[in-house]
Amino acid sequence: MLNPIRVLIIDDHPLFRQGIRWSLSDADDIEVVGEAENGQEALKLTELLHPDVVLVDINLPGLNGLEVARVIKRRAPRMGIIVLSVYEDDDQLFQAIKVGASAYSSKDVHPEKLRLYIREVALGKYLINDVVLARPVVASRVLHQFRELASSEDEQTSELFAPLTSREIEILDCIARGLSNKEIASELNISSQTVKNHITSILSKLQVNDRTMAVIYAIKRGWIKMGYNAEDEPAPAE
Repeated sequence: MLNPIRVLIIDDHPLFRQGIRWSLSDADDIEVVGEAENGQEALKLTELLHPDVVLVDINLPGLNGLEVARVIKRRAPRMGIIVLSVYEDDDQLFQAIKVGASAYSSKDVHPEKLRLYIREVALGKYLINDVVLARPVVASRVLHQFRELASSEDEQTSELFAPLTSREIEILDCIARGLSNKEIASELNISSQTVKNHITSILSKLQVNDRTMAVIYAIKRGWIKMGYNAEDEPAPAE
């Protein structure tokens, strides 16, 4: 590509930042344009350097990674954010979704996979959604919160988003019931790949400017059912 993907690394450990820089050094289409060791420095550098993708450690001292991500997305909605954590945690994943992160990964991610994440996020894709949809408990929690938010009187979304197709509505409702991709495929008698393709389409429509408000709009318009409550799920078998 003519213009390499501009990456900013935010982590308080110099050795880890150096390791990421080294792992990206052989990718001709990726350029590390800066490093920050804390949240305040990171916010200044995003304003100064205008990176395409930001890699941020979730456990920064002071202003933590989630708070940094939230501010960045408010200031630059199109800037891609990859949240990195020492270990993958459902609550952290849920919070990363809320602040608008494009991807969430453990810090032991393979360098080649990290390069792939950066390339996909730079294209505007939300890889975090695939992680969520593979974890029914998190997916249920996300959709349950959307329903609570949908009960508000906020009408900012009045004419911003196009309706989903009937099949997309079916799949979105399955997600609301906490079904995995495989379970959705079985219930609708389609392939897992077809489910994934539909989900990609759904999330593309729901992430214009603000994915959360897009889903709230869908619920308000009755595109997916309101009756489901995450608390009504049967307890998992022992």
